[in-house]
Amino acid sequence: MKIFGFHLMPWPYLKPEDISGSDSSWVTMSNALYDPVKGHQLYDTYFRQIVMYDEVGFDGISVNEHHQTAYGLMPSANMTAAMLLSQVKGTVALLGNALSLSDHPLKIAEEVAYLDVVSGGRIISGFVRGIGAEYHSFSMDPSTSRERFYEAHDLIVKAWTDPGPFEWYGKHYKFRYVNPWPRPYQQPHPPIWSPSQGSAETVEWAARNKYVYLQTFSDTKSCEKIFGELREAQERHHGRAMPECAGWSVPIYVGDTDESALREAKPHIEHLFNDLLRMRRDQLFPAGYLTVESTARVMSSRAKGLGIGRKTCEDLMEAGIIIVGSADTVRETIEERQRQFQFGNFSGIFHFGTLPDELFQASLTRFAESVLPHVRKLGEPALVAGA
Repeated sequence: MKIFGFHLMPWPYLKPEDISGSDSSWVTMSNALYDPVKGHQLYDTYFRQIVMYDEVGFDGISVNEHHQTAYGLMPSANMTAAMLLSQVKGTVALLGNALSLSDHPLKIAEEVAYLDVVSGGRIISGFVRGIGAEYHSFSMDPSTSRERFYEAHDLIVKAWTDPGPFEWYGKHYKFRYVNPWPRPYQQPHPPIWSPSQGSAETVEWAARNKYVYLQTFSDTKSCEKIFGELREAQERHHGRAMPECAGWSVPIYVGDTDESALREAKPHIEHLFNDLLRMRRDQLFPAGYLTVESTARVMSSRAKGLGIGRKTCEDLMEAGIIIVGSADTVRETIEERQRQFQFGNFSGIFHFGTLPDELFQASLTRFAESVLPHVRKLGEPALVAGA
């Protein structure tokens, strides 16, 4: 199994009055609360933490993008990756580029190819639609997001694989010349991952294309159902289940004991789920963002811990949305979930909310020393090249 370390880069300095004074930590929470001087210091800490994933022996690091929110201060996965490439030896997973939010998917094709060539083929290209709140941030129509996503994906892959120049005249994107330089280092293109909370359309799309489907922020019951559907779709399209094309992402904290782990992680994980993920329902699911089928599925997962209602760390642990415990508990939980879900890729979120740097380092060190050697042997490895 391939092991990745993911980072959200949250803003940890919100005061209780900042939180109570806004009904959301997304889009409408005033950026007057952001202090660039503290932000400069914070980025330095966060970049050191991400590099630490590589130093302790993870297979790769994972970065993403979010906009106009205290939840994540990483507006560009590609820029973040560019700043990290020379500091890490492993793979860099761009989880992901929000295709539907872009009016210029060719720019994404160029940037990812650029990163892939510079890194000598160490890039994974994650493609996402972006969560509902992002459409408020960019004043975009969410009802066309899925068809924009599919068209942008098709254009990018064709730009990577077909010799140019050629024309592209689609419904949403029109280009007289498609001829990007450079072309990707990995052939036919970098591996593509599809992070999601379980929309039926995304599961089917990822399975059909042999992409790595990465399940994020979901409870155990939902994960069992969704990974089962993923395996069924893989068998239908390709004749077998493909654990190398399945991934699971989860927040993790490793303490000396179960009791100390809960005590140390509790306020910081609750800040993430209760304060940073807090948003109005119309921001979370703007009209037209989800199909009828996917609305019920994703809402079920959200109700158990994301964005709506307050949860305790114990609630989240019981639901399986997070893993908190001693090294033995964390190892046993990952082993059990891997048997249940049958994934070959694991993306751990070791920093969350207001977690201090010293606790992050202690938790990650315990994981690297006492958990990583055991869980690496599980499952199937990630795809090395796009296919």
